[in-house]
Amino acid sequence: MALVNSILRALLKTRITRIDAYRKNPFQVQEQLFEYLINKGRDTEWGKKFDYHSIRNIEDFKRVPTSSYEQIYPYIERIMKGEPNILWDSPISWFSKSSGTTNARSKFIPVSKESLKDTHFRGGKDTLTCFFVNNPESELFSGKSLGIGGSYSANPFTGELNCGDVSALIIANLPKWAEFGRTPSMDIALMNEWESKIEKMAIAVSKENVTNISAVPTWTVVLLEKILEVTGKKNILEVWPEFNVFFHGAVAFHPYKDVFKKFFPGDQVKYYETYNASEGFFAMQDQQDSDEMLLALDNGVYFEFIPAEEFENENPKTLRLDEVELNKNYALLISTNAGLWRYKIGDTIRFTSLSPFRIKITGRTKHFINAFGEELVIENAESAMTRACSMTGATINNFTAAPVFFSENNKAAHEWVVEFIIPPKNLEEFISILDATLREVNSDYDSKRYKDLALQRPILHSAIEGTFYNWLKKKGKIGAQNKVPRLSNTREYIEEILSEPGFVKLKN
Repeated sequence: MALVNSILRALLKTRITRIDAYRKNPFQVQEQLFEYLINKGRDTEWGKKFDYHSIRNIEDFKRVPTSSYEQIYPYIERIMKGEPNILWDSPISWFSKSSGTTNARSKFIPVSKESLKDTHFRGGKDTLTCFFVNNPESELFSGKSLGIGGSYSANPFTGELNCGDVSALIIANLPKWAEFGRTPSMDIALMNEWESKIEKMAIAVSKENVTNISAVPTWTVVLLEKILEVTGKKNILEVWPEFNVFFHGAVAFHPYKDVFKKFFPGDQVKYYETYNASEGFFAMQDQQDSDEMLLALDNGVYFEFIPAEEFENENPKTLRLDEVELNKNYALLISTNAGLWRYKIGDTIRFTSLSPFRIKITGRTKHFINAFGEELVIENAESAMTRACSMTGATINNFTAAPVFFSENNKAAHEWVVEFIIPPKNLEEFISILDATLREVNSDYDSKRYKDLALQRPILHSAIEGTFYNWLKKKGKIGAQNKVPRLSNTREYIEEILSEPGFVKLKN
């Protein structure tokens, strides 16, 4: 194992130079990638339609329309049926299945051999490289890496098993050296039935020397609780004494910090955030104890940025990397090495640094509350939830919020459903801190809350254990890539959750 440790460390050293290149020469790196993508797309059906042969620069490229999933789906459907050279010039063998939210309709994102190798795998190497730069003495490779993968599903047109969560596709295509150092076995990792899968995973991995986990916090909590149940141990370090780091993504980690401190007491374990989506690997944490992420500029994705005031426009104004500003909200627009062209991924970010380019995820273009001009985004909600938990000793499993609209019986407000692991001793105090923090971090919300003129104090319900899990299960959305929508501008989700059997409503 010591030899393997040394070899893998040596392999990762080659990435340090590349990461330094896009720290020091970000515009050049993106321009070179842009030229590569345009060249690969020129003779595809899409490239011919929009005359990629005449594109010489990004200004020329802007005549290509921006695309939502619904707009580009007819092309993806043809690829899924087996037609070649539609969006990308090399074969598309895999499709990442993702809803992005808990909507019933699934998305099928093309995954090329280039995007597997040069985006997802390279992103993983970059993350490991950043970790080792900050922790040179770590013996991470002395044990196993645990990934809570998704599962395969059949192509709805051909019946082939070539669709699945991006985590499942990554696990299924890992190089042999990476497979040697991971757990659990492939037959367990790719199981479809999640309750049985968690049980079998817990039994299998508790017998291994696991040193790191790469997963979504929500599902990791479920697995770690099951491991403690089957082993009878008090914390996870009693199971895995050499555990080093948790690589997490998909949802904000702040609300889960106190939960993980109980799993991993002391300062031994590090936490590193990644931004890895079905469409590509976009950023990773490169500083110790930071929630900022370095934008990955040479990993097969060309970035454009849509200012907040343009989110709803059919043909929005877009900015290049050299045009963005600090602390402004932008929607990501991506062009990728799997044939997504000027694609609206639906995520919003803000830049925390321009040298190098570091970001924080602020939410979704469709996941916000702006029913009364308050412009509440996920970042605001998670900051407020984190502070309320910290100041009241509470820990949470999940939450969601939606507006209460004006009516004869109701005044305007925000309604929250929170599933606590450890509830606050004083729920009223929790709500007050939540409300006060939202007013502090969002001036629009604060102005609407002034003297209760437009918005009343938040309404909060404490959900019984398992409420969100049961809701996701009912919708067929149990899995590593599925998550509860934090915010919604409609009441669709919250009404479904509030109607769950046995739900306990504690209304302030």
